[in-house]
Amino acid sequence: MTKGTDPSVANEVTLESIILPGTPESVRERYLTLADRAGERGFDLLEEDVVVLDTETTGLSFKRCELIEIAAARLSGREVVDRFQTFVRPSKPIPHEIQRLTNISDSDVADAPSAREAVASLAEFVGGAPVLAHNATFDRTFIESVPGGAGVSDTWIDTLALSRIALPRLSTHRLSDLAHAFGCDSVTHRATDDVDALAGMWRIILLALTDLPAGLLGVLGDMHPEVDWAYRPVISHLALGEGDDQPFSLKEVRHALVEEGRGHVREDAAESDVEPKAPAGRVIDQCFDEDGVASRMYGRLERRPDQLRMAQEVRDALDEGSFRAIEAGTGVGKSLAYLIPEVLFAQQNDLTVGVATKTNALTDQLVSHELPALSAALPGGVSFTSLKGYDHYPCLHRVETSVSADLPVSLVEGVGKSTHTIEAEMLTALAVTLSYCCQSPDGDLDALGIRWRFVPRPMLTVTPDECLRNKCPYFPNECLIHGARRRAAQSDVVVTNHSLLLRDVDMDGALLPPIRHWVVDEAHGFEAEARRQWAREVSGDDVRRGFEQLGGLRTGVIHQVMAQLEPTEGASLPTRLVTKLAAATSRAMTSMEALFDALHGLGSVAPQNGGYDNVSLWIDEGVRQTPEWAALLECMEAAKSRLDEAAKDAEEASKAIAETNGQLAADLASATKFIPETRDAIDLISSGADETYVYSAELARRRRDVLSERLLAQKIDVGAEVGKRWLSQMRSVVFTSATIAVGKDFSHFEHAVGLDTMPAGRRKCVKLGSSFDYDHNMSTIVCSDMPQPNDREYLPALEDLLFDIHRAMGGSVLTLFTNRRDMERVYQGLAPRLRRVGLNLLCQERGASPRRLRDSFLAERSCSLMALRSFWEGFDATGETLRCVVIPKLPFSNPTDPLVRERELREDRAWWRHSLPEAVISVKQAAGRLIRTSTDRGVLVLADSRLVTKRYGRQFTSSLPTSDFSRLPSADVGRYIEDWRASHE
Repeated sequence: MTKGTDPSVANEVTLESIILPGTPESVRERYLTLADRAGERGFDLLEEDVVVLDTETTGLSFKRCELIEIAAARLSGREVVDRFQTFVRPSKPIPHEIQRLTNISDSDVADAPSAREAVASLAEFVGGAPVLAHNATFDRTFIESVPGGAGVSDTWIDTLALSRIALPRLSTHRLSDLAHAFGCDSVTHRATDDVDALAGMWRIILLALTDLPAGLLGVLGDMHPEVDWAYRPVISHLALGEGDDQPFSLKEVRHALVEEGRGHVREDAAESDVEPKAPAGRVIDQCFDEDGVASRMYGRLERRPDQLRMAQEVRDALDEGSFRAIEAGTGVGKSLAYLIPEVLFAQQNDLTVGVATKTNALTDQLVSHELPALSAALPGGVSFTSLKGYDHYPCLHRVETSVSADLPVSLVEGVGKSTHTIEAEMLTALAVTLSYCCQSPDGDLDALGIRWRFVPRPMLTVTPDECLRNKCPYFPNECLIHGARRRAAQSDVVVTNHSLLLRDVDMDGALLPPIRHWVVDEAHGFEAEARRQWAREVSGDDVRRGFEQLGGLRTGVIHQVMAQLEPTEGASLPTRLVTKLAAATSRAMTSMEALFDALHGLGSVAPQNGGYDNVSLWIDEGVRQTPEWAALLECMEAAKSRLDEAAKDAEEASKAIAETNGQLAADLASATKFIPETRDAIDLISSGADETYVYSAELARRRRDVLSERLLAQKIDVGAEVGKRWLSQMRSVVFTSATIAVGKDFSHFEHAVGLDTMPAGRRKCVKLGSSFDYDHNMSTIVCSDMPQPNDREYLPALEDLLFDIHRAMGGSVLTLFTNRRDMERVYQGLAPRLRRVGLNLLCQERGASPRRLRDSFLAERSCSLMALRSFWEGFDATGETLRCVVIPKLPFSNPTDPLVRERELREDRAWWRHSLPEAVISVKQAAGRLIRTSTDRGVLVLADSRLVTKRYGRQFTSSLPTSDFSRLPSADVGRYIEDWRASHE
């Protein structure tokens, strides 16, 4: 549970401002006294003949950028006894932004030594001594890319990683922030100053390491001694110096933390005899007055009528115990509009309210900005807790097991790094996680700086199905997952995501506190997430991973169980049963391999117009009558029998082991849990008897990808399930988003989320405008003469149109495709044409990182991007970086999609009831990428002439926030954009 802090101090980094909210007072006190205590401590060898190093470069790319300055200092105790500094002459001019950042000009480096000469001098200065650097991988890579650089030192210690281990309760570990917070020399992005800052921080980091709980340093120093881990000498030396040979108990440390923060648990509204009261309407009005709570949060806040109206609608829903669907346009400030009435309601009635968002980004925004600001503005503050999915939290049992169990290197594939590097990253992740768990009553892994590319989440986390619950020694209070649920019940507000909320519904309320009043933000994505969460599947990847982790007599959990059983008394029966289990799981695995081979055979009856790599097959009665299905069904029956056998053997082995070793039995039960669950999913899909599901298969085109294939059962009418399983148990729910209505019609959304299952008198739909001047800032062009998307002339015409648009806009164009083939074909022709006129075009190629694409797009004002579904929503690029969005083709669902086919079979006018409104909402989402602030301006181009030729076209245009429409032939679009820019920029 956290109390918000004043956001006004955020601009000036102080130690108080970067200690995470919710830090236990005992931990906070140790952090605040570190600087003073560091002056009284010495660390002998760790401060003798150690070199602190920093570099400046022409950019971040190891391939394209070069060194421009190197600085180093040799430490003796707390004194700098020798220095090294040199500029480095690069082969190209220093970029202007780097000159501004570092204050290093081309004239400074004109007569400097070459990189080779500079690194040779550095090697002589260092003389092989250990090197300290903040984010050492960066500096080391640049140094060692120069001939002779590998000889500088064999020992590089990354103080960034060490600071995360030593100070896990800080919100930032950037050197500049640490130096300001602890009063060390300031960081100015010059190598010499950064070296001094790090020299000052070194003793503080070492002292913070010694503040970790008794025995933990010894555990960290001793874990996996076979791995060459750069931090082991430092940690082991500190452990020895502290006499840290005490036994370490994570259980005891966690218990003390939780007890320190124990508070009052709120009542379940459904069990209260008192009817809760909402704050009066005049109180909400006052909150949004010129000197009200909203203005105090941000200094000054202009009054927005739609924001106040939304706040009053939320208040009314709380007061009436009713439901709302509120479409609030961009700029309304909807988070504040629902937070204020919900928080006041929670505090007034001693209840907990909930907010569920689609993305963790919005969750973090609420927890890091809006709620702390509201807490500072309200007398007494606001208590709030953020809850995420299982894979965001460390499982203490799994973390403790990973300290001694075999490192799961095999789960990290294709990262291009050596086994040594991967193992070292895994140990760093374990160390950071353990120190964080020893100082944090609750919290997640997201801000710990773990490099997930090298660290598989299953090493530190569990899925809901793998969780041992009451068989786990940390359940429930010390557990970060289940303990967080109890601590959340002490809060005014719980912020979570759609995924966890829906998982909680599926598990009958086992994950979240009993909250009866919710706001579902970004509600346009709620139906799709519910369909995904409540699906049942048999996945090749999941099955392979399950059997791989379970292993056999020589690998995995079974091997570890056998190894621990051998020395124990009375191990004969358990050993025999585990051996029997190993044989059964081997047979079950073989039967599953046969199942997936037969599943691949369904590809011969699947449609041939799917994606490059895979295709979706609707499993209807026709498919169930084919020989291919018969062959698969035979394998499914055999697999069920083998899985039943393995599940029975696993249960018997666990029971026998539990008589002497409850923890070992729990480990085995966790590792085998997937077996009966896989069996049940096979049974559901093979029979097809439950008519609430649509059944399908995801098939790979290549046999080598057979393990990526899966069988899937998805709920058809998700809204009915939501209404029955969740809404019927709630007192009030407010669904809100900028895009949930089709024109003024909410009927599609009401059905999608189950609102239409609620009595008419308890639900209301409200459409609000936006504070942004869309009619002035946004223009929409509909191309009237584009060929139909299935016409062979369509792609050449689209390429010509996009060339005119990009040239007229001068770049900064985002083109959103629905089809990878179309995107790649257009890109091949368009990119060279744009290069010839000086414009850069990026494309979301297969395997490309969406985050890196986004960063590259935002880094260059004139850069443009062609992308797929992942960029249709949730992508923010304000100002000049995005001035035009192009939608080449309306985003209708694929007519061969299994859900579409099933709906058409069961419903009249299914396309009009589902596919059309879904496409309209997708277009609204895509258009929303364009105007994100009141000063943004841009052009939306709809390049699908069906908007003109089909009668449904008006539903798309009437749903957009601007009335500035122009219907133009393609040849005139470029000229129109040039004129529009001239009048708006």
